[in-house]
Amino acid sequence: MRRAFHIAAVAFLGLLVWQAIITLADLPRFILPGPYLVFATLWNSRMLIAEHALVTGVEVLLGLILGAALGFTSAILMVASALARSVLRPMLVFSQAVPVFALAPILTLWLGYGLWSKVAMALLIIYFPVTSAFFDALMRTPSGWLELSRVMAATPLRVMWRIRVPAAMPGFASGLRLAAVYAPIGAIIGEWVGASRGLGYLMLLANGRAKIDLMFAALIVLAVLTLILHTAVDAVCRRLWRT
Repeated sequence: MRRAFHIAAVAFLGLLVWQAIITLADLPRFILPGPYLVFATLWNSRMLIAEHALVTGVEVLLGLILGAALGFTSAILMVASALARSVLRPMLVFSQAVPVFALAPILTLWLGYGLWSKVAMALLIIYFPVTSAFFDALMRTPSGWLELSRVMAATPLRVMWRIRVPAAMPGFASGLRLAAVYAPIGAIIGEWVGASRGLGYLMLLANGRAKIDLMFAALIVLAVLTLILHTAVDAVCRRLWRT
């Protein structure tokens, strides 16, 4: 209850600041529409926005699931094999060295304007934080536990799945929390490059037609979706791994 009240208070304060900026600077609505106009547009165009939000939501969820699975697998391979580390580490660095906007047109060219190019963008943008956080946690397994496993002659496979992985799950949870915030960014960038549906597409369409109130309404829905996703992932991580 206290957390909900805090969020509501912050949101109300943000709306007041928003309206104050418009009033004091005397900004026209095509530059910055007021909160009332934006929320009125959000209500009047709720079906249109919901249709595009559903598409973006599916892209984000698929990207998050696939990216988390790929990051989980990659981190385990990097710990288990020096060869895998030598191959995957440069790929991790490359995924962050190249700007995402530069890769988006290539992925759209290869995968088309449909769902999977946006899923690939979301996967690409969350692959590094998930893999890096889980890999670091796997490498920080308490030395006493590993020494005990050697004394008990445990096989490398058992050490990995019975000791390293359970001990590293809080690190994996941290990577998932970051991924829940980053995944929508990848999906929206993919929609900006080329799409016919989704909140990113709707924002571009509204901007091109000077419907700034609709663009802000779509942006607010995107922010709410991101907050809901992050809250849901955080709740699951707390329940499963007490983190």
